[in-house]
Amino acid sequence: MTIDSKETKKTRKLKQPISEKSALLPEKNEDDQGREEFNGASFTGAVFNISTTIIGAGIMALPATMKVLGLGLGLGMIVFVAVLTEASLEMLLRFNRVEKSESYAEEMRDAFGGVGRRLLQICILVNNVGTLIVYMIIIGDVLSGTSSSGVHHTGVLEGWFGEHRWNSRSFVLFVTTIVVFAPLICFKRIGLRVYAIVSPSDLTLLQVEGSLSYTSALAVALAVFFLAITAGITIIKMFNGSIGMPRLLPRVSDIASVWNLFTVVPILVTAFICHFNVHSVDVELEDSSLMRPVIHTSLALCSTIYILTSFFGFLLFGDSTLDDVLANFDTNLGIPCSSLLNDIVRISYALHLMLVFPVLFYPLRLNLDGLLFPSARPLVSDNLRFGLISSGLLLLVFMGANFIPNIWDVFQFTGATATVCIGFIFPAAIALRLAFLL
Repeated sequence: MTIDSKETKKTRKLKQPISEKSALLPEKNEDDQGREEFNGASFTGAVFNISTTIIGAGIMALPATMKVLGLGLGLGMIVFVAVLTEASLEMLLRFNRVEKSESYAEEMRDAFGGVGRRLLQICILVNNVGTLIVYMIIIGDVLSGTSSSGVHHTGVLEGWFGEHRWNSRSFVLFVTTIVVFAPLICFKRIGLRVYAIVSPSDLTLLQVEGSLSYTSALAVALAVFFLAITAGITIIKMFNGSIGMPRLLPRVSDIASVWNLFTVVPILVTAFICHFNVHSVDVELEDSSLMRPVIHTSLALCSTIYILTSFFGFLLFGDSTLDDVLANFDTNLGIPCSSLLNDIVRISYALHLMLVFPVLFYPLRLNLDGLLFPSARPLVSDNLRFGLISSGLLLLVFMGANFIPNIWDVFQFTGATATVCIGFIFPAAIALRLAFLL
């Protein structure tokens, strides 16, 4: 299969970036005056944009998949899902060349009408809510700790001040929601005119006038920073002889253990979702024939980061690896400055998620408003509707983070329902439908 490799180079000027969200959320009363010319994104910028969409909070659950599958089978599954992702993206882009769709939603509408477009919108909403819940769960794990198999892993606040009521998980999440998230989500505009809003699976990407490839590069750098710290600690411990041979294959003793192997599929599916962003990146590229190399490079980069993170994470913690590997960074790792490194890794990632949370919340709120009130006046003009939708969504995320025990359960639900539809079922259905129609 190819992605229109013979397409001629063309310059895309005065054309605003469009993503899967742009068609779902038509702009209301947007002032187009003063819009600068857009000359197209570079190859490097496009790679970072796609990579940022792929890499997110899901990376923290990947070492736990190695605990289920074993290191050999687990790393092989990461490569396998990456190949499947490349195939599904090829389907989307190949038929996008035929139908000239500028967003995932438009492609669904071309294939299945308004019902298909609305179904995609619902799946994106489910996925976005799940992502925000994962963010809040990770923040709770980092600040207040978590318990697994009767063992409590202390959070940063517990490690600094001891265990108190005021740093319990529920109270910390409540204070974080009221003091940090509530004020941030009250902004009716993010501050820059948004033309494309992406990343319901993991980290959020905003594409505005011009290129935000530097922001995307920073997000990828965060994952590389976590990988570097984990790899460095693991290598030091290997030289010290304190790390044994990792388990390469899963433990299969009965039928229940066989079924347990399938629980990692939703996590792996979620880890590679980027389908909602490929159209906007394709539109941004000055040379559209570069889209295929962009996808291949992005998938290769992210697969490498995933493989190394899974390898070193599982090698470091073994069968003690938690669903959120950040929670494992709570004990003395047996190296110099262990406590300091633990806190740096956890706090930096928690602060990042706190800042990303309201940015991802913004398109979620607009999506829900467009789904419930498609003919209403702009959301920013209706304070009551704005407040009710914002409060309801924030309450939903807060309750989910308090009552769902870990990120593994969230990924299993969203990955087995909405995410698998967005990433694999819908692209295959589009390919079959449009092939029949054409």
